[in-house]
Amino acid sequence: MISLVPVAGIPEVRPGDELADLVLAAARLEDFDVLVITQKVVSKAEGRLVPLDPADQDARRRLVLSESARVLRERDGLVISETRHGFVCANAGVDFSNVATGQAALLPVDPDRSARHIRDALRARTGLQVGVVISDTFGRPWRSGLTDVAIGCAGIAAVVDLRGTKDAGGRELAVTEICVVDEMAAAAELAKGKATGIPVVVLRGADRSWFRESSVRAEVVRRYEQDLFR
Repeated sequence: MISLVPVAGIPEVRPGDELADLVLAAARLEDFDVLVITQKVVSKAEGRLVPLDPADQDARRRLVLSESARVLRERDGLVISETRHGFVCANAGVDFSNVATGQAALLPVDPDRSARHIRDALRARTGLQVGVVISDTFGRPWRSGLTDVAIGCAGIAAVVDLRGTKDAGGRELAVTEICVVDEMAAAAELAKGKATGIPVVVLRGADRSWFRESSVRAEVVRRYEQDLFR
């Protein structure tokens, strides 16, 4: 059975903070837990904050473009771009929410590496085998509303390949691959909410066969030549 435990009591994260220590001070972890951590606190800990007046639209656009590998669409001040990570999202992930006035948060340089660092630090301190998922809020083509997805992971499968297994009716699955880190990110968002000040959720009960080395960039981001929509 999957359970979701919001981790309360984590203080305001500042550049240079070790997130593993903040998590361990606030939560009791078990073997095969998965920590879903919001991108914003990872960016804060890594110092991915820049001064920016949110009312200065020209400066904002320049910053978005500097964080973009290429622009796909632009309309009424909204830029849909591809980041250097390969993510397609609004404004290259540049965000003003949950940061000090006059600052903008940028995505981590390498979210998979960030997840590995947190996972390794937790393992060094506790000896536990845990997974780490870094989540962020994205819109979706063809559907209204936002949801959290994974932008980085470590120690937990990004995609579980069910091809060759049988469905409930005994038919062999031919194309089914499940992005479990996106499902974990979305589930954790239900547990922590948007404005509660809770940046970490412990997901407990994940299939132990899913615990392995992994990467959102390698497993989830669809290669350009396979993408019908870019």
